[in-house]
Amino acid sequence: MEIATKIIETTGTIDSPNNVHLDEAIAIAFPTKVRVLILLPEETEISETEWLAVAARDPGFEFLKNKEEDIYSISDGKPYNDKI
Repeated sequence: MEIATKIIETTGTIDSPNNVHLDEAIAIAFPTKVRVLILLPEETEISETEWLAVAARDPGFEFLKNKEEDIYSISDGKPYNDKI
C-alpha cells in the first residue's frame, strides 16, 4: 500500500448497495485509487430501561437468581429520609 500524501476530509452518505455519495465535490485527478476510512456517528445514549433489559438477559448475572444470593430482606437496614 502506498503512503498517503494528501488527506481530504468531507462528509457523505453510504446507500444500501454500498455506494459512497460525497456531500461536496473534491478536486482530484480522476480516475484514481483512494483509501477510505469510514467514521460512523456514535449511537445515542442507551436508556436506563434498555440497559436494564440487556443486563437482565446477560448470563453473567444468572448467579443472582440463586436463593443463596438473596441475603437481604425488607426488615434489614433503616429507611433513608433525605431532609434537605
